[in-house]
Amino acid sequence: MSRFRAFSVIIHIAGWLLFMAFPVVFLNSRGQDTPTWSLLQKHSYWMFGYTYAFLFYSNAYYFIPEFFLKKKYAVYAIIVLLLLTGVYYLRPFDKLLHSAGNRRYNPAMSQPSPFAPPPAGNHELGTPPQGDKFSNGGAQQPPPNAMRWGNGRPPFRRNRPLDSTSLFIFIMIMALSTAIKTVQQWQLTERRAAQAEADKTSAELSFLKAQINPHFLFNTLNNIYTLAVTKDDHAADSIMKLSNIMRYVTDDVTDDFVPLQSEIDCISDYIELQRLRIGNNTTVNFTVEGKIDGKKITPLVLMTFVENVFKYGISKHEQSVIDINIRTSNSDILFFCKNRVFATRTENQRTGIGIKNTRQRLNHLYPGRHLLNIWNENDQHSVQLILQT
Repeated sequence: MSRFRAFSVIIHIAGWLLFMAFPVVFLNSRGQDTPTWSLLQKHSYWMFGYTYAFLFYSNAYYFIPEFFLKKKYAVYAIIVLLLLTGVYYLRPFDKLLHSAGNRRYNPAMSQPSPFAPPPAGNHELGTPPQGDKFSNGGAQQPPPNAMRWGNGRPPFRRNRPLDSTSLFIFIMIMALSTAIKTVQQWQLTERRAAQAEADKTSAELSFLKAQINPHFLFNTLNNIYTLAVTKDDHAADSIMKLSNIMRYVTDDVTDDFVPLQSEIDCISDYIELQRLRIGNNTTVNFTVEGKIDGKKITPLVLMTFVENVFKYGISKHEQSVIDINIRTSNSDILFFCKNRVFATRTENQRTGIGIKNTRQRLNHLYPGRHLLNIWNENDQHSVQLILQT
């Protein structure tokens, strides 16, 4: 963030240096060889820069956020008109040219003053100053215009000249500051949306961690306790498998992607612990095919479907078969599971929530690189997931 701010400051400084060089280039292009140092000492030069800098930053950092972005369009329009009027009367560019000695052409100033005395006769040609139509015994009469208007007042009041260049620069400065602030606001909105999506994904992952059914944990501990009381040789191994699962769920899934082998180990330990409670009514077929080394996957995305298989696909009174298969190719990871449906309607609704969260994670972490198909047929629930690595 500090680097971005430093870069932004450099861009602003470079932009204003180019802007302040504009009058120098303009004057030289008109044949007005005004020394740069002399121009820098003029008050009108700095007033020119201060005026447009004030317009730029006040519009970008106050008027746009406080009025335009808050949809107070009428107030913002009034402010812009007031600023335009101020520039019209201030005429910063015209005053800069005037102070640089490059006066704009004014037809009224090119005419001789009606109050100037008439030229004297041309003595070199021998023309006497007397005897013309303005002479009266050698006494010069005032011109007719002076007698008509009198009191030294001009015959008409000259209109205020229009400084079109200052107004054009005003429009460009206001448009540029509005565009920059609008783009910045759009980028900020996009960053906030991306951050919100990332936070949502992180929260969903935390939710999935908690989705490891507490009943599974209690039942597994009870089963391990039974093994320990009966001094079964599988007690110590079961404790180790449960420890591996909890370590993976709590510590090893902080990253967006983990080795595929870690996910498979967690699934394998989970299945082995489930075997302790499902008895002989359920047959579990778990197979892994293909090369696993070097493959990565988002954590717990497969565990979500495996947990649902054991949560809703087994019965204490009926026979059932659970099929879980993981297969890898050069660029894909293929997951497939199938189980008989024994879940009630309420449980199916809870399953739908978990599937919805998984879909959102897949859309975020595998955009355009995954295929998820879920279907029910003949009381069989099937899931197929293909991930491009």
